[in-house]
Amino acid sequence: YQSAGQLAQNALPPGQWSYDPTIKDAPYDPTKARALLKEAGVAEGTSIDLWAMTVQRASNPNARMSAQMIQADWAKVGIKANIVSYEWGEYIKRAKNGEHDVMIYGWTGDNGDPDNWLGVLYSCAAVKGSNYAKWCDPAYDQLIQKAKLSSNHDERVKLYQQAQKILKEQVPITPIANSTVFQPMRKEVHDFKISPFGLTPFYGVSLGK
Repeated sequence: YQSAGQLAQNALPPGQWSYDPTIKDAPYDPTKARALLKEAGVAEGTSIDLWAMTVQRASNPNARMSAQMIQADWAKVGIKANIVSYEWGEYIKRAKNGEHDVMIYGWTGDNGDPDNWLGVLYSCAAVKGSNYAKWCDPAYDQLIQKAKLSSNHDERVKLYQQAQKILKEQVPITPIANSTVFQPMRKEVHDFKISPFGLTPFYGVSLGK
């Protein structure tokens, strides 16, 4: 990320309200990882396809390099990763069909609401859409549906934080990083604000001397 990212341990970015800062990754322990894989019946040398995007995104400037780093880490625990790439449109089409084993993907929030992450990306209703993990957990789903219908902010925070804990325990995804967005501009530009929605808005922007 060339100093333009931060380690992610949660499915939500830290700037999103209801983000739970208590959620942490398991400690790095390749020896224990090998033991757990063996206990789960995963044979040493098992091969898995790891899909890498061919496009640069705000969420990941170099998915190919990310895949190579993951490939090297998995090799340390006896898993062989074959890196697979497709043209972007084909990548999304095949992923929605569930053809992948594991894929690299990113997201930029659209509207500032936690549901835009926890519902759009991981709900049971999104399994045929943007839920590329094809993961559907009834307990998780009940929490986010209840949160979406509530008009009580504090209640929504509580429900979304419970949902985040389930997501972390079940591991349908492994967050990598949150990117930091920069916007270069001339010194004459006034009142430009970086949008949290991945847009480049010019509302209220002016040029001065």
